[in-house]
Amino acid sequence: MTIQEKEQQVIDEFAAFDEWLDKYAYLIDLGKECPTIDEKEKTESNLIKGCQSRVWLSCEERDGKLYFRADSDAVITRGIISLLIRVLDGHTPQEILEANLAFIETIGLKEHLSPTRSNGLTSMVKQMKLYAMAFAMKQ
Repeated sequence: MTIQEKEQQVIDEFAAFDEWLDKYAYLIDLGKECPTIDEKEKTESNLIKGCQSRVWLSCEERDGKLYFRADSDAVITRGIISLLIRVLDGHTPQEILEANLAFIETIGLKEHLSPTRSNGLTSMVKQMKLYAMAFAMKQ
């Protein structure tokens, strides 16, 4: 499935909710379901800077594709990172670098987050793209 197809799935899921409180509840549910990373991966080098909550993100490359794992000490933030992982996981570094992640704007996520959480979202996307850039340079 392409990144755009995964984005459309997320857009369709969020379209089922009329109220933002329901969308927040869905994000919290996603956060509760998100598999967490191993405690040994909760290192300073995996900590995303610029987030209000503590968010750890690790990435590995297998067969030319990137796979992400994450955790956060805040369940809503874990929900946000799980959405990003769902969309970008299992794609090549180039595909990730080229992704515009329009679903974030389409579902209204950024505009309905507090300024600090919105900055955190931007930092999460930036870190995932930095991983993609690093792996792309190795190829």
